[in-house]
Amino acid sequence: MIAVAPGEPDTQVESRVCLRGDSVRRLAVPKHDGPDLLIFTSALALLTVGLVMVFSASAPMAFHEYGDSLYFLKRQLFWSLLGAVAMIVTMNVDYHVYQRFPVAIYLAALAGLALVLIPGVGSVAGGARRWIVIYGPIRIQPSEVAKIALVIVLAYYLSRIRTGVETFTWGVAVPLALAALPVGLIVLEPDLGTGVALLAVSLIMLFLGAAKIAHLLLLVPPAAAMLVWLIVAEEYRFRRYMAFIDPWSDPLDTGYHVIQSLLALGSGGIFGLGLGMSRQKYHYLPETHTDFVFSILGEELGFVGCTLVIALFFVFAWRGMRAALKAPDRFGRLLCAGLTCAITFQALMNIGVVTSSIPITGISLPLISSGGSSLTVTMASIGIILNVSRQSVV
Repeated sequence: MIAVAPGEPDTQVESRVCLRGDSVRRLAVPKHDGPDLLIFTSALALLTVGLVMVFSASAPMAFHEYGDSLYFLKRQLFWSLLGAVAMIVTMNVDYHVYQRFPVAIYLAALAGLALVLIPGVGSVAGGARRWIVIYGPIRIQPSEVAKIALVIVLAYYLSRIRTGVETFTWGVAVPLALAALPVGLIVLEPDLGTGVALLAVSLIMLFLGAAKIAHLLLLVPPAAAMLVWLIVAEEYRFRRYMAFIDPWSDPLDTGYHVIQSLLALGSGGIFGLGLGMSRQKYHYLPETHTDFVFSILGEELGFVGCTLVIALFFVFAWRGMRAALKAPDRFGRLLCAGLTCAITFQALMNIGVVTSSIPITGISLPLISSGGSSLTVTMASIGIILNVSRQSVV
């Protein structure tokens, strides 16, 4: 196994059989070509779908509450432009820069997560303290920034460690401790969905970083026990879980979201009711432009529209992992794979919620749901993935 000892730069450029394998097939050089066009095109297509669906899903509520049916579309356009700038910047910044400041990036993310918990600093909405108000309606969500920060610090750690990756202490316990701090602060907001997603991405990175599968399996029992405790410790979480088991047992309260979401998806059929023709968005289904925008998409564009969106995420994931495999060094491989998994896993969770495949978690659909911090950070992440793809080996 070829690895880099802690404190030594990972300067050797080589192509690998897979992310977990370290056997060298051939020496290669970065091509420094243009970014992967399929990653860029699939992301742009998803963003376009998102703009259309945010307008369609939010227009009735926006007109009722703000007297302007374009209110949420204007906000989404603003954040899309800001996200586009972030993506262009990160796409043109050599990803090796992040290797220089992993500790500072990690500590800054932890500071943001701690600040949001302070009364008067963190903004409360929907019973959760997840945002810091910058000015007026402009807010940032530190948990979104923490996603990139944790992927960077784990990629750095796993790329620097030598044979210690094969031990439980250095290959599993230490990186999980790094993940536990931001995950714990996010759960305190409370935001269990984002915390679970972040922990899942961390475990995927450990797997890709060549941690022993037997060591990872040892984590299953305590992780399951912790998840059960978090669910039963809070009444609203337990009620959500019970509603997931049988939403019709409480159709006017905890099961309401799921039932209305399934009604929207079922009403769409194969081809949908037509763009703009949703009935559930008229104050039947809550959060139509954020967490449940995929339900409105299914109602208006049907099974065909849902399949197209899922296919775009599949293309994005495929090309993102391909770019990771062709990255010129271990840090680039883990960074690219981690960010790709973070985006696609979040998409899977959101689609799982709206189809009642998993309990409600309150997590948005990347590039499609309305949101400022989430959209900007997601596009910045895509820019980093594109930068790695530009330096893929030949």
